[in-house]
Amino acid sequence: MGASASDIAAATPATRDRYVDLLRVASLGTVIAGHWLMAAVSTGGIGNLLAVVPPLQVLTWALQVMPVFFFVGGFSHALSYRSLARRTEGPLYAVFVRARLRRLLRPTLVFVAVWTAAALAAQLLGAGGGRLSGAAFRLVTQPLWFIGIYLAMVALTPPLLALHERCGWAAFGALAAAAAAVDLLRFAGGVPYAEFLNFGFVWLAVHQLGFLRADGRLRRPGALAAAGLAGAVALVAYGPYPLSMVGMPGEKVSNMAPPTLALLAHGIWLVGAVELLRAPAAAWLARPRVWRGVVAANGVAMTAFLWHLTAMLAVYAAQLGLGIALPEPAGAAWWVQVPVRFLAAAALTGVLVAVFRRFEAPVRSGARPGARSGSGPRAALGTALCLLGVLGLSTTGLGGLLEGHSATLIALPVTAPAAIGMALGGWLLVERSGTSRRVRLRG
Repeated sequence: MGASASDIAAATPATRDRYVDLLRVASLGTVIAGHWLMAAVSTGGIGNLLAVVPPLQVLTWALQVMPVFFFVGGFSHALSYRSLARRTEGPLYAVFVRARLRRLLRPTLVFVAVWTAAALAAQLLGAGGGRLSGAAFRLVTQPLWFIGIYLAMVALTPPLLALHERCGWAAFGALAAAAAAVDLLRFAGGVPYAEFLNFGFVWLAVHQLGFLRADGRLRRPGALAAAGLAGAVALVAYGPYPLSMVGMPGEKVSNMAPPTLALLAHGIWLVGAVELLRAPAAAWLARPRVWRGVVAANGVAMTAFLWHLTAMLAVYAAQLGLGIALPEPAGAAWWVQVPVRFLAAAALTGVLVAVFRRFEAPVRSGARPGARSGSGPRAALGTALCLLGVLGLSTTGLGGLLEGHSATLIALPVTAPAAIGMALGGWLLVERSGTSRRVRLRG
């Protein structure tokens, strides 16, 4: 049996940066609450509150906090890889990738398996073609894009960390400049598919800021926040970028899919802003009760993220089943129901977390006496297949499994079964990447 949150909290070394753990939980919690709020469900289907009430789009400048999670990921990946390098001799890539992916992919693949079974059952019973059910099967996999991007960050951490150690801020600057160049090719040059390169450049630039934090090189967070905010304002005011920092249905240009230079500026401002809160937060996190809560939340954060839309959809389904009318989104009656829906969705998410949290529990792996370092190329190929599969599934959804429904991933059509197959095949490759050489512990 694993250690409890209280045991882990009590054993926390004084050198641990507790604020990073808080940022990880707070960023995912904010995304979950934002999804619950934005889902404008009515008898006509599932829409987006920000499209119904466009002035609310300005709230995304504070609530689109996914850059914070990727920033924290960069910090954690730098520390994890360096710790592994200090403790072992021999090739580290496969050991690092396998250890990081296990905790991420196990709960994800379980989530996909459960929803795939539900989608197949619904279609076989003839219940999967309704407007609401069809929208649900598309919606529930959309947040998986985040996991696909995160897999790429894990895979690219070793070479990009080495680049950071040689070049420092210049490495971040090169990624930011590449993101700007991609937007020029996209908007001024009209180069087809160029914009998809920014799925890498924008998010990896934010991830690189985490490396800089790990080395104590974010020394002027106020200036960073001001520069990022000024850049985002200027780009939205004078460029081709929309106000919203999340995707809007039907919009010609999105700041999110693919990411834009405006979203990178937004991420820079958020990183500076959260760093400004670091000192007061550290004092708060020194309280034992607060820290125990953060530790407990970190242990189930990914499970909660995966299942929060399931909980929200179940709340709406229960409302319809009880004969309670769904009011028009953004009306007075709709707003009155928001607190009740939030409480119900939070409670049901808690139930789902209790059921599925075991799949997020850490798996013993890594550098042990006699442990195998494995095949780096095999681990890299497996990770690439996993991220393509997860991204493909976030694009296709789980509707039309039996009809061969497809969607376009960058420039290629992909079906949900093919995406699931790539994710499973990649997972097996990553697991089997630990079958070649042995790693020796130092000392």
